[in-house]
Amino acid sequence: MTPRIEDYALIGDLQTAALVCRNGSVDWLCLPRFDSGACFAALLGDEDNGHWRIAPKGTDSSDTCTRRGYAGDSLVLETFWETRTGTVKVTDFMPQRDKSPDLMRIIEGISGSVDMSSVLRLRFDFGSVVPWMRRSYGHRVAVAGPDSVWLRSDPPVKTWGQQFSTCSSFTVAEGERVAFVLTWHASHAPRPKLIDPYKALKHTLSDWAKWSAQCTYRGRHREAVLRSLITLKALTYGPTGGIVAAPTTSLPEEIGGVRNWDYRYCWLRDSTLTLGALLAAGYLEEAAAWRDWLLRAVAGDPADLQIMYGLAGERRLPETELPWLRGYEHSRPVRTGNEAVRQRQLDVYGEVIDSLRLARDAGLEDKAHAWKIQLSLLGFLESTWREPDEGLWEIRGKRRHFVHSKVMAWVAADRTVRSLEETPDLEGDADRWRAMRDAVHAEVCEKGYDPVRNTFTQSYGSRALDAATLLIVRTGFLPPDDPRVIGTVDAVRDELGSDGLVRRYSTDGVSVDGLPGSEGAFIVCSFWLADALLRTGRAAEAEELFERLLALRNDVGLLSEEYSTVAGRQLGNFPQAFSHIGLVNTAVALAAQDPAG
Repeated sequence: MTPRIEDYALIGDLQTAALVCRNGSVDWLCLPRFDSGACFAALLGDEDNGHWRIAPKGTDSSDTCTRRGYAGDSLVLETFWETRTGTVKVTDFMPQRDKSPDLMRIIEGISGSVDMSSVLRLRFDFGSVVPWMRRSYGHRVAVAGPDSVWLRSDPPVKTWGQQFSTCSSFTVAEGERVAFVLTWHASHAPRPKLIDPYKALKHTLSDWAKWSAQCTYRGRHREAVLRSLITLKALTYGPTGGIVAAPTTSLPEEIGGVRNWDYRYCWLRDSTLTLGALLAAGYLEEAAAWRDWLLRAVAGDPADLQIMYGLAGERRLPETELPWLRGYEHSRPVRTGNEAVRQRQLDVYGEVIDSLRLARDAGLEDKAHAWKIQLSLLGFLESTWREPDEGLWEIRGKRRHFVHSKVMAWVAADRTVRSLEETPDLEGDADRWRAMRDAVHAEVCEKGYDPVRNTFTQSYGSRALDAATLLIVRTGFLPPDDPRVIGTVDAVRDELGSDGLVRRYSTDGVSVDGLPGSEGAFIVCSFWLADALLRTGRAAEAEELFERLLALRNDVGLLSEEYSTVAGRQLGNFPQAFSHIGLVNTAVALAAQDPAG
C-alpha cells in the first residue's frame, strides 16, 4: 500500500529536506538543495526509485511504528518501535551543514533487545540512475556523474550489497546506540569531513531550542503556531532567505489526476502573508532575510517581474516531465520546473509593494533602493492594471480580469499613497497614485461585484466565485461592516464550501483553469475564511473553523496544500508553507481578539 501523504514527517538542514514515513523509510530527499534531483524518489514511484528504510527486522513496508514525534521544539524526529523483544528508538535529523549535507539516523535501544534491518537504495536524478558502489576508508561510496554519497556507521556494522541496494543487520540492546551517517558531496571533490553524529545531535537540538525560544506568540495555540514556524524555518533556504512553497513536486491535488506541480520554488504571492507571520511571532531576522531575498529577486525591469523564482532568485525554471516515475498513487505526469513562471499575474506587484511597506512599518532596517524599486513597479502597474492576467491561482486557461488581481493593484497604489502621506521626505507624486487607487476601486466595485447575489466574483462578467476575494477585507479595500464584504464571505462559504472547508474555486463543469478533474479544499483558503469571519464580527464561528483546521494536521503537526473532505486525507505538496502561514496568521488574529489567547 502507498503511504498517505500525512504519513510523512519532515526533517531538514535549511538547504534541503527529507520526508520520513511512519514505516521508517526516507522516501524523498533532494541533494544538495531543495530544487536538486532526488536521490530518494520512492514517494513518486516505488522502492526501486530510491529510499532508505530502517526498522525492526522482519517488518515490511506496510508495518508502521508504534509512535513518533519531534524532540521538543525541534526538527529532530523520534520514531519508536515496540516489539515482542524490546523497544527501540530511531532518531532522524539533518544538522545544519558546514559544507556537505548529512542525513543522520541514530538507533537506540530503550528496553530489551531488538534486531534491526537497514536497506538503502540510492537512485540519483529522481530515481533514474543506479550509482556504482564501492568501499573506501570504512565507507560505502556511491558515485554516478556529478553525485557522490558516502555511508558509514558508528560503531561500524556489517553491510553487503543485494539487488542494487546496501543492506545491514544488527542488534541493539537497552542503552546501546548505532548511528548511520549519509553524506552527499560533488563526486569530483575530496572525501567529506567526518562529523560525530552524537555531537551533531546535541548541537542540532540546542540550535532548535534557541531558535524556538525567540517566538513571541503566547496564545492558547502556541504548540501549533510554533510547529508551523519551525516548518517555515525548515522550508527556508538559509544562504539566501528564500522560502520554498513546499519541499516536494507532483504530489497530486487529485489522486490519479494531472494537477501535479513542482513547488520547490519561492512564490511572490506568499510574500506579505509570510512576512506578517514572521513579524507577528518575533522572527525579525527571518523576516529581514525574506524581504532582502524579495528585493534581489524582483530587481530589474518591472515588466519582467515573475510570479516565482528559484532559491537564489533564479528566473529560468523550465517545466519537464519524468516519465520513468509512475507518480504518487499513479498520479501522472510527474513534473519538475514550473511553466507558470512565464505567466502574468498582476497581483504580485501589490504583494511586493505591500510587503515592503509592512517591513518598513515593522521597523526593519530600510534599504535605500527599496523605495525606488517600489515606484518603478507601481509605474509599470499603472499602465497594465486594466489588462487581463492568469490570476493568483496560475490559471492555465485564457487570461481574465481577475478581481483579486485588481484588488492587489489597488493595494499597490494605496500602500504607496499612505507611505507618502506619512513620510513627507519620500519622493513621489501622491496625487498620481491616489487617482490610480480611486480608478481601480471604482472599476472593481462596478465590474467585479454581482449586486443580485451581493458578492464579488472571480472575474469581471463571471458568476464564478473565488476564495481569494476573502482577502478583500484583510487588504482594507472595503471596511469589514460593508454589506458587500459580508455578502462575499457568506457566498464563498456557501458556494465553495466543502464540509465546512473552502475550495479555491469551482472545478465543476468547464473549469476556469483549463484542466480536467477536480481538487480538494484549499487549506489556506479555509484559514482566510476564518480570518474573514473574525473581521466581520463572527468570532465564535472563526474559532470553530480554526479548531477544525487544526484537527487536519497529521500526528507531527504538518499540513499539505489541500484536504479531501470525501476521502478524509491530505492532498497536494507537503508540507505546504502557505497552509502553515495561514495557521500562524489566524492564530495571531484570534489571540489579538481574545486577550486570553
